Amino acid sequence: MPDHIEVILRTLFAFAILFGGARLLGKQTIAQMNIFDFIAAISLGSIAANLAFNTTLPLHHTTISFVALVMIIYVISLLALRSRKVRGFMAGKPTLVIQNGKILEENMKGMRYTLDYLNQQLREKDVFDISEVEFAMIETDGHMSVKRYPSFENVTRKDLNLLMKAERYMPIELIMDGKLILKNIHENQLTEQWVHEELQKRQLSLKDIVYAVRASNGSLYIDTYNDHIHSPIDQE
Repeated sequence: MPDHIEVILRTLFAFAILFGGARLLGKQTIAQMNIFDFIAAISLGSIAANLAFNTTLPLHHTTISFVALVMIIYVISLLALRSRKVRGFMAGKPTLVIQNGKILEENMKGMRYTLDYLNQQLREKDVFDISEVEFAMIETDGHMSVKRYPSFENVTRKDLNLLMKAERYMPIELIMDGKLILKNIHENQLTEQWVHEELQKRQLSLKDIVYAVRASNGSLYIDTYNDHIHSPIDQE
């Protein structure tokens, strides 16, 4: 077999088993990763890459290595579901960096975490004045959780005694790329006729529509291919 054909076939096979492994391990592996997830993702990617283009490695050896690693990660994940100690050991624990408005320098040193990065992550949480912060914690996936002093927290409707009725519906996608999403329509006791009638009221047809959603209040949001915006504010 010519080398380039072998590389193409190995690449397709590598993609297939990497995709299968990711589906087996679940969405957590591709979300914001903790230390364990990071190591798992890097290792799987490295083996898959070698499987794809390193023709000097026997295909079955690399495949066995990949499958074995997937099973190890899968078993560790199951153990972590059942044991808090295993979760703490594999993923680490959150670290407090601000307590009662005071920066905990020793905790930051232990993580090699700088004041510059602290300020950056606070700004990402819309906090530009560190004196507003009562507690701040670095989670196991590296992102920051912040609790402001009560006097700096956002006011909610409950605080103002403004009661809101529960939403009538969950937003449902009805049209995408000019095509009806029949599964969503039927599962939510709607009909194709109702959708077409709503479009006719707006003098639209399916081919005009990029996206349509029934909102939580029952109204229909529609976005058409022609947005009638002649001078977009930002255009790629």
